[in-house]
Amino acid sequence: MTETTRLSGPVDGRVARNDWAALTAELDAHGHALTGPLITPAQCGELTALYDRPDRFRTTVDMARHRFGSGQYRYFTHDLPDLVRDLREAIYPRLLPIARAWAVKLRRPAPWPDTLTDWLRMCHEAGQTKSAQILLRYGPGDWNALHRDVFGDMIFPLQVVIGLNVPGTDFTGGEFLMTEQRPRAQTRGSATILPQGHGLVFTTRDRPVATKRGWSNGPMRHGVSTVRSGRRHTLGLVFHDAA
Repeated sequence: MTETTRLSGPVDGRVARNDWAALTAELDAHGHALTGPLITPAQCGELTALYDRPDRFRTTVDMARHRFGSGQYRYFTHDLPDLVRDLREAIYPRLLPIARAWAVKLRRPAPWPDTLTDWLRMCHEAGQTKSAQILLRYGPGDWNALHRDVFGDMIFPLQVVIGLNVPGTDFTGGEFLMTEQRPRAQTRGSATILPQGHGLVFTTRDRPVATKRGWSNGPMRHGVSTVRSGRRHTLGLVFHDAA
């Protein structure tokens, strides 16, 4: 099957063609999992070009100024590009069973309804009304400190980052980093290279970890290693809005 064939048709079909059973197993084991291609190179270029249109964003964050690292990111307004909206709506129901299963293991509430629309309405009713969809830009020397994207009490436990440039060609360095604080053990780290158009599903704050006494939460953080050369753009899909 050619790349063009795999990426033909609407976004929900591309999302559905992933092996979600395998992705679920990977998320359960490691707290992150790499999808197949979700958007075309042309669509990656279109999203990247939006960064230079400040009217599409509600705010810009300078990471160095806030001691988050180095580089910039911008939060979209609620007037999302169709592609971003379609990706969120297609991915949310695929992640929902994982979120609910994790909540059971960690003995936490599972407030997430069947549709993203209903969940975002609940976020807004709780005072979380700001769009949390992110377009990030890194240049040489830029990096992102390890962190969690928790913007209020209403939290969806999984999110997605999509690579918009070609690693090794458009930029070098810039691996996606994750660390996991293991129970009574040293912290474990991982680094993932994001292929253009592919998504990395990862935990927002922690994952269930099996122990001799049952399930425990494994706190996790994510960030980006230093970009050595070129320019790196990514799209961040967060499934809760911000306070």
